[in-house]
Amino acid sequence: MRNLSFFLASVLVMLVLFTGSAAGQSSPAPAPAGPTNISAILEKAGQFTTLLRLIRVTQVADQINTQLNNSNQGLTFFAPPDNAFSSLKAGTLNSLTDQEKVSLVQFHILPTFLSMSQFQTVSNPVRTQAGNSAAGEYPLNVTTSGNQVNVSTGVDDATVANTIYTDGQLAVYQVDKVLLPLDIFGVKPPAPAPSPLKKPKKSSDSSDSASGPASDDGTTDNAGVVTGPLMVGHVAMALLASLWL
Repeated sequence: MRNLSFFLASVLVMLVLFTGSAAGQSSPAPAPAGPTNISAILEKAGQFTTLLRLIRVTQVADQINTQLNNSNQGLTFFAPPDNAFSSLKAGTLNSLTDQEKVSLVQFHILPTFLSMSQFQTVSNPVRTQAGNSAAGEYPLNVTTSGNQVNVSTGVDDATVANTIYTDGQLAVYQVDKVLLPLDIFGVKPPAPAPSPLKKPKKSSDSSDSASGPASDDGTTDNAGVVTGPLMVGHVAMALLASLWL
């Protein structure tokens, strides 16, 4: 009887512990919703290692997160995957200055939120965060054909492959190429040829000084002999003197 009571008590304790444990697992605490983080979005999507490194080195990632979490301004981000960067000419990114890298990343960002359907009604050239498109420095043109969205930079053409993330304020679209801005990768006009050097003019004073001193009413030849009217006067006076004598 004592053993039976001990057994029943043990079973009761085990049932209480199991019930409490199961109840705890069935209702986990909800995870808090954190602020929007572009790096976390790209990391979760995968295949964006190069782009992640660029947005961190240029500090554009911090700018995007600050904009999204501290204002009502929406953004649209065209994200090239690693294979798009691998298709570039070797050394392309390393040849850029720090400011050019910033401009390259900002060229992939539109300062407004655009859904896929809104691409059909945008006005070209589309303004980016890189610079003034009206001046021809950073033109970005969007065209649509059915559900396909194409992006042209004046240097290359890309296609929107799929939607990575969208929440009504931030839209991240994967593109199949790196968008190369015209101001950085466009063909530069050749530098103007230098103007030919002008030869110095000969000074007239040098020729005059070589001919010797001149009197007020006559000139001298290269040997220093007086010529001109003064010489004629001397000859006439000599003839008159000889006749007088």
